[in-house]
Amino acid sequence: MKKHHLRIPGPTEVPDSVMRAMQTPMLNHRGEEFISIFKQVSEEIKEVFQTQNDVLIFPSAGTGAMEAAIVNLFSPGDLILSFPNGVFSERFAQIAESFGANVERIQVEWGKPVTPDTVRERLTRDTNHEIKGILFTHNETSTGVLNDIKALREAVGNHPAVILVDAISSLGAVDLKTDEWNLDAVVTGSQKALMLPPGLGFISLSAKAWTMVEQSRMPKYYWDFRAAKKSLEKGQTPYTPAVSLIFALKESLELMKKEGLPNIFKRHLMISGALRAGIKAIGMKLFVDDRWASPTVTSIEISGCETQNFSKLLKNRFNITVAGGQEKLKNKIMRIGHLGYVDKMDIINVLAGLEMALGDRNLYGKGVREAELFFEKGEMGQ
Repeated sequence: MKKHHLRIPGPTEVPDSVMRAMQTPMLNHRGEEFISIFKQVSEEIKEVFQTQNDVLIFPSAGTGAMEAAIVNLFSPGDLILSFPNGVFSERFAQIAESFGANVERIQVEWGKPVTPDTVRERLTRDTNHEIKGILFTHNETSTGVLNDIKALREAVGNHPAVILVDAISSLGAVDLKTDEWNLDAVVTGSQKALMLPPGLGFISLSAKAWTMVEQSRMPKYYWDFRAAKKSLEKGQTPYTPAVSLIFALKESLELMKKEGLPNIFKRHLMISGALRAGIKAIGMKLFVDDRWASPTVTSIEISGCETQNFSKLLKNRFNITVAGGQEKLKNKIMRIGHLGYVDKMDIINVLAGLEMALGDRNLYGKGVREAELFFEKGEMGQ
């Protein structure tokens, strides 16, 4: 019997207490008991978004939340600015295009972040304010790059375009101050740092975004934010909610509240730093520079290694599941997820697996030692 070690950037491992919460007997989703729970989680999720605005909850994947944001804020023909630097930032642009938006892409090299200068330069030329929306991806899961949303928002300045942020693999693991940074729409999904199974999409909206909602002419029915907000005022959803996942959300939010957001952010930075230190120690090459490395997913170059298929090796020998590269990075990188329900020993475990998978006994313990020293320094406040 092998214990499974899930080290992909989503779906992530789920705490036992959250899994048990899903076993709560089904109840009437229009009854007072569920209304009370839904009101509670709808209020508490605001703390994770760091917003005072309403957060809408839909039964969906993160991509559904992205689509919901597009169809509720824009109209066909609207000019939307996008800065693709990986699979998921490109997906955001494709969703907008599929509903008739005019998407202008400013391509960014995969493995590199979007720079404030790039944003500033383009918006300076938009003297007539034709750009209606700007799409940013906080954490590009396909590469392991963290974009500096605060700096990018500052680069936008006073331009009137609404700012949409895909925070699917970052929210709840990386600091994102929705209100303080003046972000108009932020979306995330349940299966990442929120420590839930897949199935819930979340969207926060500013007052400016709600103005856009009223003007939007893109087609929607299930995703209609106006219907969702009207129902939320009564503690309900327009259509049948994912009841068991709402039970689980209540428990996961309680766990996050006990740990505290600052401690959660610190834990993810600590774990990411230790993993990267260990990878360097065993001679593997990181795909992304430390300066913009994601705290939730780490990419390792494998194209130059003798042992090509690390994913199968780790799975077959140690039951450690990691993610491969996507699209043009397929067979070129391996991605290790470390977000949500993850701790120091999860990092020690995956580093030990990597050392043995490389097949060089001289490497045994080197990566693990560097990670241990990194953790020790962090605990001592060095």
